Amino acid sequence: MSLLHQDSQEEIDVAARGEEFTKGSSHVVWASIVAAAVVTIAIAVYVIAGQKPPAATGEIVQVWAHPRHTETSGMDANGDPMPKEVFDQILVFVQIRVHNQSEQPLFMRNILANATLEDGIHSSYAALPVDYEKVFMIYPELASLHAKSLSPEATIPPGQTVEGMVVSAFSMKKQQWDARKDLDFAVTFSYQPKLVLTPHTAVIER
Repeated sequence: MSLLHQDSQEEIDVAARGEEFTKGSSHVVWASIVAAAVVTIAIAVYVIAGQKPPAATGEIVQVWAHPRHTETSGMDANGDPMPKEVFDQILVFVQIRVHNQSEQPLFMRNILANATLEDGIHSSYAALPVDYEKVFMIYPELASLHAKSLSPEATIPPGQTVEGMVVSAFSMKKQQWDARKDLDFAVTFSYQPKLVLTPHTAVIER
């Protein structure tokens, strides 16, 4: 065998070994990719399976706002002049629905109305049923808004839904209320995260 033929044969052998090595490396790369994909899928399944749905869901059915501007007469009980007092208030009536989708009772603690204005968030707790009824005694012109009330301290059995009207009061002028940037209602529970609900319909002014 000539030296030239021997060198050519060695080059062929080296090339063949290189091709086999490349093929082997390619299998290793594909195996690593598949293994990584399997691990990623397994982790995703574990995380999703470990996530529990929220204990409570709900919705804001409707919101009504009633602005009030009050000025005193400027006279005291004896008829003597005194400085006038001006009082602005927004009564916010909310028809709210809350559902317990857990296997344990839910204990509501309060319902908080939150209006975001230029100067920040203004909050007001919903009145208890006894105070809700007093609103209609003081303002009989609001009788059309009277409905079954929902106690901010209601207990919701597993799988059950509660619904009713609550009222909150904000001390602010109508112009401030109309310029609000956002409005939501936070339902707070014992031993569970709060439920924040945002109206999906326009606020009706009464």
